[in-house]
Amino acid sequence: MILVTGATGTVGSEVLRRLPAGAEVRAMSRDPARVTAAGHAVEAVRGDHRDPRSLAAALRGVRRAFLVTNGVQGDDDARFLRAAGEAGVRHVVKLSAAAVLDRDAQDLVTRWQRSCEEALRTSGLEWTLLRPRAFMSNALGWAGSVRAEQVVRALHGTAVTSCVDPRDVAEVAVRALTEEGHGGSSYTLTGPEAISAAEQTRVLGRLLGRPLRFEELSRDHARAALRRRHPAPVAEALLESADRGRDGAKARVEDTVRTVTGHGARTFQDWARDHLAAFVPPPDLPRESTAARGTLDRNSMVPG
Repeated sequence: MILVTGATGTVGSEVLRRLPAGAEVRAMSRDPARVTAAGHAVEAVRGDHRDPRSLAAALRGVRRAFLVTNGVQGDDDARFLRAAGEAGVRHVVKLSAAAVLDRDAQDLVTRWQRSCEEALRTSGLEWTLLRPRAFMSNALGWAGSVRAEQVVRALHGTAVTSCVDPRDVAEVAVRALTEEGHGGSSYTLTGPEAISAAEQTRVLGRLLGRPLRFEELSRDHARAALRRRHPAPVAEALLESADRGRDGAKARVEDTVRTVTGHGARTFQDWARDHLAAFVPPPDLPRESTAARGTLDRNSMVPG
C-alpha cells in the first residue's frame, strides 16, 4: 500500500496519475471528493495532520508514503512521522525544497523546511528527500493578467531560476515510491535551464501568437500582494527568497531528473505549451481590464 498525502496538490495529484496500474494506492486529503487519479483505482480518505485518529486510519496497512506539508512553523511532519512509525510504514518520500542547501537562506520558510527534513532523517524510517526549485506551474499565477491585459507582473523580473515542471518531480517521486535503491537519497530537482520571469513572458507570447508586456513590480507592491495571501512573517520570508533569486542563488541546473527517470527535464516551453489554454482569453473578454492588476509571480514566492 502506498499513501499519497497532498493528493489534490500540485505534485501529489501528478504522483497519483503516474503510479503504475495495479499498485495499491490510498490518497489522503482534507476533501477526498476532490481526489482524481486519471482512471487508477485509488482509495480516497479524509486525513488531517492534526487529527491523530484520521492519520491512523489513513496509514493503516501503508508501507510507503509520499509526504507533503505546508504548515510553516507547525509540527505536521512530526505528527505524521510518529503516526507512520506506529502504523509500520517502512519508507517516506518527502517533498522539500532546494533552498535548504543554500547556507545563506535563513528565512522562516526555509528554516522550517530544514527542521522537517531533520525530523524525517531522525525518525527511524527509511527516507528519500525531493528538493525541487520553484515550480513552472507557478506561472499560472499570471494567467488572469495575461488573459485580461496581455501583461505579466513580477518582482525581480530579470532574476533567473532553474524552475522545474511538477510532472518531473512527480516522476521522481513515483520512482522512489515503487523502486528499491532510493532510501537515504536526497534529490535536487531543476529544469534544464535557468530562466527569468521576463523570458518566460516572451515564451508565453510566442506560443500565444501575441505580444505580452512585462512589468516589474515594486517591492512595496510585491509585499502588499504577498500579505493578501500570507501572514506577515511568511510574506517577509518569501521576499527574502526572491532577493536570493535576484542575487543568483537559484540559477544552478542539475541533471537529477535524467539520472533518476532516464529522460531529461522538461523546459519551460514544454510546460507552457501543455498548459497554454489557461492563458487564452475567452472570445468575449475585453482586451484591457484592471481586474487582474497586482498579480504576482509565484516563482518569486517559493523559497526553492
